[in-house]
Amino acid sequence: MLLALNCRLDVVESITLKQSHQAYAFGIGAILLWSTVATAFKLALEHYTPLQLVFIAVSTSIVSLGIILAIQKKLSLITQQFIHRPWFYLQTGLLSPFLYYLVLFKAYDLLPAQQALSLNYTWAILLPLLSVPLLGQTLKKSDMVAAAVAYLGVFTIATKGNLTGFHFESLTGVGLALTSTLLWSLYWIVNTKDKGDPVVSLLLSFLVGLPFVVVALLMTQHLPTWHAQGMLAGVYVGLFEMGVTFVLWLIALKKAERTASITTLVFITPVLSIAFIAMVLDETIESSTYKGLMLILSALALQQALPKFRQWRNKKRMPAL
Repeated sequence: MLLALNCRLDVVESITLKQSHQAYAFGIGAILLWSTVATAFKLALEHYTPLQLVFIAVSTSIVSLGIILAIQKKLSLITQQFIHRPWFYLQTGLLSPFLYYLVLFKAYDLLPAQQALSLNYTWAILLPLLSVPLLGQTLKKSDMVAAAVAYLGVFTIATKGNLTGFHFESLTGVGLALTSTLLWSLYWIVNTKDKGDPVVSLLLSFLVGLPFVVVALLMTQHLPTWHAQGMLAGVYVGLFEMGVTFVLWLIALKKAERTASITTLVFITPVLSIAFIAMVLDETIESSTYKGLMLILSALALQQALPKFRQWRNKKRMPAL
């Protein structure tokens, strides 16, 4: 009996270890793909306007997510979830993909990829700040410290290290990049109320957002014409910024024994992205970008570490029973 119990424990440990390895494999795969999309943005924007790129990418994402849901036999959930909460999906569809990606791609169109990437990454700092008035959450000291450090990094990048000169390469581009963080944070705050299947919800946001993209495109420009490199880059963005990579990340989180062990992988993304930007786009990476990005990543680390340190310190102070 003891032997049988030991064998059962070995099997459980083996399954747990296998799932942990799978979680890291899916997580690293998602991170590697996300790290390449900033480069793909710039390649696509050489041939298409930001709005045309949104159209190509969203259309691609709809097809890819539809195929994934068909494989998972969840297509019936699309109608069910939409009928249950149409106003919710109208909000998410307007915020993302329509407004968020339009603003983000315009920022990439005006700024070097290294700047747009780094500035956009501050959404994770803005999100907890917006959660205070919009979700009634408490503002932590760690959030305030992280915000101060992160936006010093933003200012460093935006001014190319000339902190006293107040010279911006493109003030409009900087403004749009920071606006994209606001839109993305609002999108995630609205999504805290979502109770449906996350992949179905993502597809519904794209399905609802696409008509707004098409109307805006027909009123102001024209549908994108064929260009091999531009179209491939746009399809790549739709697959690996909006669609497939999101599903890989969800699988990684589901299989992870500890969610925190996977989410910390996100810190690798901007570093790898800068490497791809330098290699593929041949951008000379400014020293101010490195400094600013390190400040932003330090802010994200502080945001995670300070509350844990406070909990540990409080435990140490508790008298023994």
